[in-house]
Amino acid sequence: MSSNLAPHLPDGSGTGGGVRVWLKSSGYARRLLAGAEGDPWETPAAYLSFFAQAHGLLRPDVAVIDVADLYRSWTRRHPDLVADMGARRRVAVPLRKLLDEDGPRRVLDEVVEAVLAHMRGRSPVVLAFPGPRAWLEEAKAIAGLADLEVDDDAVEDAAMYLADLLRAVSSHPIAGVLFEEDGAREIDAAALAAYRPILNVAEHYRWGVALRGRFADGLDPAALAEFDAVIAERPFEAPLAGAFGLDVGAAVWRGEPAPECAGKSFRFVEIPVEARPETVLDSLDRLR
Repeated sequence: MSSNLAPHLPDGSGTGGGVRVWLKSSGYARRLLAGAEGDPWETPAAYLSFFAQAHGLLRPDVAVIDVADLYRSWTRRHPDLVADMGARRRVAVPLRKLLDEDGPRRVLDEVVEAVLAHMRGRSPVVLAFPGPRAWLEEAKAIAGLADLEVDDDAVEDAAMYLADLLRAVSSHPIAGVLFEEDGAREIDAAALAAYRPILNVAEHYRWGVALRGRFADGLDPAALAEFDAVIAERPFEAPLAGAFGLDVGAAVWRGEPAPECAGKSFRFVEIPVEARPETVLDSLDRLR
């Protein structure tokens, strides 16, 4: 692997990479630091303040900017955009309208620049997105078109819209991108094929790509060779080309010991939004 993310991930040698615990914490941090009705995305400066507080409190191995949160915030504050997203009953239109909007792109550009300056290389900076199908489903629900059926052509269109969004932040030296698919749907070879435009853009800018989801039984790990990290609740039967993130969140928040990770593996933990701070900090200390 030659991406900017790969050197930060475990490589099986026992010495490579500093990522041992990868956190998903944006919802929890927002409730804790901004309150139930708070919105850290109102300005880039507000987001940087929020990010710095959350990063200092949780000390994650990966600095994650949740891009979907930015777009959710934007739609809540711009009902005219939501109306435009639902103006045509075509399944891919809501996501295209959403990602074409100039305002969120400008905010994202400023936020990425500010976060990189704040981190100064201490941790890899990764942008997190819903996967193409997952974001299609969310966008059409926001637009009031939840009844429209998502087909393979629409997923391919969504991947191209996401690839275009990635180009909008191409001037920044981020380490990589994380895509999260809906856990209710298995990721199979056909779903992976839709990632081609995204993988092409990431390769061009030397960004690593991580993929989180529920993977189909019997999926050949070779189909995941272009992903620097794959995150799932159970290991694959055959070795992966990249690192494997074992999603241990379910066990951790039930109070169970987290399964051990060895070789090219790390732990991935999603912090529940309503978790108690003392429980979170104690659990993270034990994981580390």
